[in-house]
Amino acid sequence: MSETGQQKISGEGLVRAIGRWSLAALIVNCIIGSGVFGLPAVLAGLLGRDSVPAVLLAAAGMTVIMACVAEVASRFAETGGPYLYAREAFGRFMGIQVAWLVWFVRMTASAANANLFVTYLGEFWARAPQPIPKALILTLLIGVLAAINFRGVRAGTHVSNAFTAAKVGALGLVCVAGAFYLLASHRMIPQVQVSTGAGAWERAMVLLVFAYGGFEAALVSAGEAKDPRRDMPFGLFTALITCAVIYALIQWVVVGVLPDPGHSVRPLADVARIVMGHGGAALIAAGALFSTYGYLSGNMLATPRVTFALAEGGDFPSVFGIVHRRFRTPYVSIFVFALLVWLFAWFGSFAGNATLSAGSRLFYYGVICAAVPVLRRKKNTQAAFELPGGTATVFVISGLGVLICAGLLTRIEYNKSLILVAAVAVAFLNWMAVRRRGNAGQ
Repeated sequence: MSETGQQKISGEGLVRAIGRWSLAALIVNCIIGSGVFGLPAVLAGLLGRDSVPAVLLAAAGMTVIMACVAEVASRFAETGGPYLYAREAFGRFMGIQVAWLVWFVRMTASAANANLFVTYLGEFWARAPQPIPKALILTLLIGVLAAINFRGVRAGTHVSNAFTAAKVGALGLVCVAGAFYLLASHRMIPQVQVSTGAGAWERAMVLLVFAYGGFEAALVSAGEAKDPRRDMPFGLFTALITCAVIYALIQWVVVGVLPDPGHSVRPLADVARIVMGHGGAALIAAGALFSTYGYLSGNMLATPRVTFALAEGGDFPSVFGIVHRRFRTPYVSIFVFALLVWLFAWFGSFAGNATLSAGSRLFYYGVICAAVPVLRRKKNTQAAFELPGGTATVFVISGLGVLICAGLLTRIEYNKSLILVAAVAVAFLNWMAVRRRGNAGQ
């Protein structure tokens, strides 16, 4: 690693500018998207008041998965995240598969949030969802973020930090106002009774694991973090605790304040209207805009590094690995990602763009959990963070993480996940092309 002025340059030619707390904020930004504004109603409809302990139970399950991810991440200081972990542990084929799944998930999720931004903006400007205004809004939204991230990782990090603070502030205000309202009234509002069963709990757990997911996008940016091997575990656990507290408080307030939260279309806005008046509802609408755009900003910073890492590893066209001489950013990967997000947002719907995250996210979480004992045996790099206990304990924790992912995978509906099949097929063709090129070069 070299230094230019006060900038630390990684061996990949990128600037190491993301500090410990900025990394934690980036992870929070990549986890909390637009779903937090609607998910509480879905959970309440499934489990009623039991949805509050369900949020904490899911956080416990994610602690197992994130602990495995933290150990694996603490062995790497290069760009790539899950792609690097899978490739090092299980070979090039698995690495390419995981890279494409991560990239497709983050791209379609970003497009889904761009769509939702236009939808939420329709509350303030009725013409926003119409074709011409929508095209202009999407171009402005995505184009500005692409330009900021092209100009340097520091600027992209500052934007991500600002939006993270804004969204957490808005959500925190609802939590505090709702808590005061409930404590002052000394009781929760009587609710419509919900009959829960095993199926409802399984569906709720799947939804909650996805709500806590998304952190993998930030892992990809290790090549631009100041001390990634030490800061990644810190950022992961800080983000998990932050999100668990926010999610649990929001769920408690929603099921406490609303008489029938399971049928609320905008649960947080309805809570804000009750505890803070119409101004509170407008604040939540603005908070939804901040959250969706903040989520998009975090992914614009992190996700283009997937194709950059593939190119660096010789698994993708080298043009995606080009770094700008002045700004030290992978600008080809950034602009291609921005263009594809715009196209998916323009031609797709929110539901269609969100479909891919179902199975793929759990798949590569399971792969990372399985990589823990494999990488320990290889001992190529000492982990800066290690799971507690001896070899047997590590196998138990790693195996539990794999079982959690595998169990939830069996509870997902795959009838609409054609894009997932497409991602796997494209990854296979990518691997075949790399293998053929390698054989030709021998």
